[in-house]
Amino acid sequence: MSGWLGVWLGVWMVSGCGLPTDASSGEQEALGSAQQGVQTKPRLASGRTHSIVVHSDGTVWTSGENIAGQLGDGTTTNRSTPVKAQGLSGVVTVAAGDFHSLAVRSDGTVWAWGSNSYGQLGDGTTTLRSTPVQVQGLSGVVAVAASITHSLAVRFDGTVWAWGDNYYGQLGDGTTSGRRTPVQVLGLSGAVAIAAGTDYSLAVRSDGTVWSWGSNLYGGLGSGSSIYSRSTPAQVPGLTKVVNVATGGYYHSLALRSDGTVWAWGYNSYGQLGTGNRDDSLKPVQVKGLSGAVSVSAGTYFSLAVRSDGTVWGWGANDVGQLGTGSRGSDALLTATPLLGLSGTLAVAAGYDFALAMRSDGTVWGWGRNDGGQLGNGTSLDHLARVQTQGMSDAVTAASARDHTLAVRSNGTVWAWGRNDRGQLGDDTTTFRSTPVQVQGLGDVVAVAAGTYFSLAVRSDGTVWGWGYNYYGQLGDGTTSDRRTPVQVQGLGDVVAVAAGENHALAVRSDGTLWSWGYNYHGQLGDGATVIRNTPAQVPGLSGIVAVAAGESFSLAVRSDGTVWAWGRNNEGQLGNGTTTYLSTPTPVQVPGLSGVTAVAAGITHSLAMRFDGTVWAWGSNYNGQLGDGTSWARLTPVQVTGLSGVMAIAAGESFSAAVRSDGSVWTWGFNDEGQLGDGTTSTRYTPEQVPGLSGVASLAAGDDFSAVVRFDGTVWAWGFNYDGQLGNGLPLFVTTASRTLY
Repeated sequence: MSGWLGVWLGVWMVSGCGLPTDASSGEQEALGSAQQGVQTKPRLASGRTHSIVVHSDGTVWTSGENIAGQLGDGTTTNRSTPVKAQGLSGVVTVAAGDFHSLAVRSDGTVWAWGSNSYGQLGDGTTTLRSTPVQVQGLSGVVAVAASITHSLAVRFDGTVWAWGDNYYGQLGDGTTSGRRTPVQVLGLSGAVAIAAGTDYSLAVRSDGTVWSWGSNLYGGLGSGSSIYSRSTPAQVPGLTKVVNVATGGYYHSLALRSDGTVWAWGYNSYGQLGTGNRDDSLKPVQVKGLSGAVSVSAGTYFSLAVRSDGTVWGWGANDVGQLGTGSRGSDALLTATPLLGLSGTLAVAAGYDFALAMRSDGTVWGWGRNDGGQLGNGTSLDHLARVQTQGMSDAVTAASARDHTLAVRSNGTVWAWGRNDRGQLGDDTTTFRSTPVQVQGLGDVVAVAAGTYFSLAVRSDGTVWGWGYNYYGQLGDGTTSDRRTPVQVQGLGDVVAVAAGENHALAVRSDGTLWSWGYNYHGQLGDGATVIRNTPAQVPGLSGIVAVAAGESFSLAVRSDGTVWAWGRNNEGQLGNGTTTYLSTPTPVQVPGLSGVTAVAAGITHSLAMRFDGTVWAWGSNYNGQLGDGTSWARLTPVQVTGLSGVMAIAAGESFSAAVRSDGSVWTWGFNDEGQLGDGTTSTRYTPEQVPGLSGVASLAAGDDFSAVVRFDGTVWAWGFNYDGQLGNGLPLFVTTASRTLY
């Protein structure tokens, strides 16, 4: 599967790494175990605003900002879903600088791409590279590190090599002359780990000592002195039995010792040293309240650690949610604090003000700033709590429509079940299916959407494919012929998200433009007309779009500034603009009184919006309590859903609503005659109630009268109306509690 699907965190041992000779046998065993963890080659890296993951097949996948070509896909286009770095295979480890990237292949060669103004790509030039080029004169490399303008590599023989900017002596060759190709760091042998900070460098030797060189601003060298800089390595005093080091984006450093303690030094205005205060430190001090650590990573003004129990702990700045605690604020966390709901973690990578974590099940999760799409989840919205990167477990995402469901598996295939009279299951039949069948001829899929009788899929190359009912041109292939297998939507590329209404479709491109096609009697295409379109056309007057939703005959969009825009039919106030009009509103209008929105969902005639603070707001039809405000009165402008906070995902059915909270629980409200609320009853609910017996939920989808969720373990669960087999569980009629799909 293309993208980050099926990532496997392999263990790749660095050869030739000894143990400290002064350790006791028990200490040697502990240190050996810890060093094995440290020597696991990183297959996950975060730059300033971009991310890198190594796929299990040795290919490299990237997302985020790409202004300098640091994604390696041959362009300088930002990507909010992963793209493949060109021409790389057999990669075993990666590193990310601010605007450049490094990869080590299994043959020991190093490859680089991105910004190169200081020669940090090591190819002998200062030419920007948007595809990987080989670093000159290096072989037998086992590890790499990258900073803003310089790069480091460790060879199998324990020597360290450096290239790029050298104004402060950060290359360690005894000079301050920049190097466009690698030079050996002087006087250093037996290196087993390296880190590249802002204008300085660190190395761990096999005897557990730490060595530093380069700039000493704010005490970044940990020498205990205020020396300006050093152009050759010197030992950091007071540190022994160290197994790994990390450097932040602005002169702070971390060291992990074999006993699981973490030590820090350097700049500390945001509490990134974890000492309980904001005082800079010229020498290593212990991070408070943290034990049992097995790995560390440092962002610009924050720090992260993974403990042996798989939990992630963070401290320092949290102004954009980079600590993943589920909140943001100007007050930094001065001591280590556990992140919200993240367990089973193997590795973390901290960027400028975002972070990624890889769990033992192979899933990758991100949080913090996402303006360049660096979280890889298909949006450019910040996330205060963890959000799953697209496509990282067996079942990675799902979509439901009136009577059918779609699921994307980790290998990029799409599976479908339920009603199929118009070919909406894509298996080249019109046979209804009560258990999943594979959509034919479609792979590398990263996202899906389900319309009333048709389906859409986005592939990792940004193309969109459709199948099923097409009388109104909703498949976008230039015809009105139904399709029982996928056909490509014409003239549309670089798509990062899609939505499907009753008979119309929406797509968001990576440049933030919005495109639409299909039925348009109510102006739901937003193009100012009511003319049916069988190929996509751009929605005028909207830019910076990051999320969309399609109702029965209306549409919603979220802009990057957090505002919500709506157009189409408004007979029940579903546009949220304070009016009810039977006549269409064929161009987008702003929904008043809403800001900071990160996602929207649309039912038949009601709408939902999720704000960055985890609250949910609703408007439109409310006869069955689907707005969740405790009443049955229609609302023409948004009202807050009662008693619901910490929400990370929302969905809207015909006359009911659902939400997933950051703790993995599911909450539902509204009409319940077919058990679509999953609470074991058929009683309508006017405020949210928790779905019992269901936890660890990552995403959800809602059909007309049923719901489906994907759990963190990749299983799919569903409940509600099941006459056409839309629950995929082989059971008849309807189910009022969650049951596992036969998948």
